[in-house]
Amino acid sequence: SWLFVLIIAVGIFYVSSLTFPPSEQITSLKSVYYHISAFFIFAFFLLISLVKGKNKKLLLVGFLVALIYGILDEIHQLFVPGRYGSLGDVFIDGTGIIFATMIYLIVLLHRKI
Repeated sequence: SWLFVLIIAVGIFYVSSLTFPPSEQITSLKSVYYHISAFFIFAFFLLISLVKGKNKKLLLVGFLVALIYGILDEIHQLFVPGRYGSLGDVFIDGTGIIFATMIYLIVLLHRKI
C-alpha cells in the first residue's frame, strides 16, 4: 500500500506541474472532481498504510499528513508558470481527505462487528 501512496503522491505532483494555456483551462467542475478524487484516493491508501486496521490513533496522523500534502501541493503551484495556489483548492482537497477518513473509519468499525 505504501507503493500506491507514493505513486499517487507523484501523480498529484506531476499534474500540479503541468501548465495550461488560457484557452484550455480545466472547467471548474472537472477541477473540483479531480481534487476530491485524487486526495480521497491518496488519503485512503495513506490511512491503510499507516493504520493497517489496528492502530486507530494514527487516523489523525494520516489525515494531517494528507492535508499538509494538499497545502504543499498548492504552494508548489505558486512556482509553476500559468498556475496559482488556491486556499479554496486546499478546502476541496480536505473534503476528499475527510471522506476517505470517514469511510476508512466506517470500514474499521464494521470489521469489528
